[in-house]
Amino acid sequence: MVGAIDGHTQWVALLGYPVKHSFSPAMHNAAFERLGLNWRYGAHAVRPEELEKAVAGLAALGYRGANVTVPHKEQVVSLLDLVDPSAKRLGAVNTIVISADGKTTGHNTDGTGFLRGLAQDGFSVAGASVLLLGSGGAARAVAFALLDGGARSLTVVNRTPDKAEALLDSLRQSRSAEGVTLRAGGWDEAFLRDCAKAADLVVNATSSGMVKGDGVIPYPLPPERWLSPGPFVCDLVYNPPETALLLTARSLGCRCQNGLPMLLHQGAAAFALWTGREAPVATMAEALAKATGN
Repeated sequence: MVGAIDGHTQWVALLGYPVKHSFSPAMHNAAFERLGLNWRYGAHAVRPEELEKAVAGLAALGYRGANVTVPHKEQVVSLLDLVDPSAKRLGAVNTIVISADGKTTGHNTDGTGFLRGLAQDGFSVAGASVLLLGSGGAARAVAFALLDGGARSLTVVNRTPDKAEALLDSLRQSRSAEGVTLRAGGWDEAFLRDCAKAADLVVNATSSGMVKGDGVIPYPLPPERWLSPGPFVCDLVYNPPETALLLTARSLGCRCQNGLPMLLHQGAAAFALWTGREAPVATMAEALAKATGN
């Protein structure tokens, strides 16, 4: 067991708004305990207008790092001393490392977490045809990871097609985009149905299907109207653990994954950046399962 909090305890934090729903504290504190590290992870609700003060405060208080979640991933980039090239390419940071002299460096482990999560269930994106729903921060990280992983084609669908096209414009500037077929479109039923039929992988990187308050965020089109048998279906939503998209996919015989594997593996990558130690992934997975009741 890790000893009591004392003057030697090293702190890391989650910065987001809101953060009450987060499973990250349970996951990381279990990992610290497993390795016998006198570290603690806390979650802090930070309003957007207070983010600059919060980042400066972490450095002033001697924190070792932080995770950054919605809605701060893009805003925080300009507040850091250094930004890792991969995070700079994305224009978003989800992990901050703070050095002994208070210098802050931003990283993004979302893409790594996404690919490792798929690999956990035996799926490789190399040579895959992918349908990606969404064009926000999570979709952006996934899209670049798909190119880096060797996907052969990528179709991005968004409520506003212009935003999907803007994401593709960013992707085209990457060397990884060479030879990759890139398309953009809106939530058109016939278009989605054709894309899903041709896809090896379907990824939902929108908030559709997520529990919010007393309800669930609706889909622009119900999954049963366009999803086909065949593709591996990955939903980055993990609350609820079985979204309508995943339930529909399972009814069609598709292999499925929710957002917990990505959460696990992006967290493990962040853990290694902070501590210099290999993360105890099995322990973190057990803590997530307990926290989520799965």
